[in-house]
Amino acid sequence: MTPPLWWLGAVWGVAAVCLIAAAVLLAGVGAGASGLAPTRTFASGESVTVPVDPADRPAVYIASDRAVNYACEISGGPGPARLAKTADAPEVTEGGTVWQQFLVINAPAKGDYRLTCVNRERAPVRYGVGRDAASAAGGTATPLLMGGAGLLAGVIGTAVVLAGRAASRKRLAVGG
Repeated sequence: MTPPLWWLGAVWGVAAVCLIAAAVLLAGVGAGASGLAPTRTFASGESVTVPVDPADRPAVYIASDRAVNYACEISGGPGPARLAKTADAPEVTEGGTVWQQFLVINAPAKGDYRLTCVNRERAPVRYGVGRDAASAAGGTATPLLMGGAGLLAGVIGTAVVLAGRAASRKRLAVGG
């Protein structure tokens, strides 16, 4: 059977849809995805009690116009929680304030935890607790995998169609 040429259009159409969906998801992750901005904010040196649910993937954010050296501690709750640094988390803008995620809260169970963050510099700094930016749309891995799968489908589909058509021409040339 000779694969029809319209299959090329179909596989590249699927690839285009995957790439467009990936671009939309990537834009949504960094461009203020809803519900990520801190719901509880506090100043440097202030201790706040925050309700933490591990299922919500809580994170600590900072809003500052320059780089600062910080130190944060978490205590209380039904078990010992840890703060882990995050790398390359997207910025979240809410109400004109740009928040940068810098820590995630790894809590063993749901409960109220006491959080304190301080910085050495005399700079206007606000801290906040919100959802982990990587939790929006599966983070950046999902869109990248989706785009890659679309491209792979296009390349494999093209190879299958071209190889099938070449084999069909050879069979016809031989008389088979």
